[in-house]
Amino acid sequence: MAIIPWSAPSGGRVAVSPEPNAAPPRNGLLVLVVGPSGAGKDSVIGYCRDRLAASGRVVFPRRVITREESGETEDHATVSEDDFHRMVSEGAFALHWRAHGLGYGIPASIADDLAAGRSVVVNVSRSVIDEARRRFPPVLVASVTAPVEVLADRLARRGRESPERIQFRLERRGIYTVEGDDVLVLNNAGPIERSGDALIDALNRGGA
Repeated sequence: MAIIPWSAPSGGRVAVSPEPNAAPPRNGLLVLVVGPSGAGKDSVIGYCRDRLAASGRVVFPRRVITREESGETEDHATVSEDDFHRMVSEGAFALHWRAHGLGYGIPASIADDLAAGRSVVVNVSRSVIDEARRRFPPVLVASVTAPVEVLADRLARRGRESPERIQFRLERRGIYTVEGDDVLVLNNAGPIERSGDALIDALNRGGA
């Protein structure tokens, strides 16, 4: 498995005190893209990244995963299990979780982007939504959905897992409910432009 080496960042920052009476900076918007396997989360993120990344107002950090890189839609960084555990202990992740036997992490650098007023779009597990809401407000939860038959077809065409594993994923899709005033539901059964443009519009209205 190809391993991307990781080391703790070097150097430090000099804290600058704000001017008296200066308005506190507004945090950027953290966009949590969630949904069941096969819903097309990475496709929606890729659509938005192609149209927004050049502006510098929206960032799309790479996830760190203990899975070998492939030719699929997600561009992620691969680390070993040992390195993943070390990174967790050293505070390298803003958010991290485990699913399907793999470790996933979102780089801690998103805190700097948010503090600078940039919007950050990340693909995360529904299990970390509450933690993200508590630690990185304001948050927008983009819940990507599709009918079960669409999910099944996409997972089968992906060719990564056995029929039994696909069935397990389909049955697992309802474990976490996504509710709240900060939730945007994106039905991604149709053209990618429909859900992608809806998320871009939400980003624009959120100050991105």
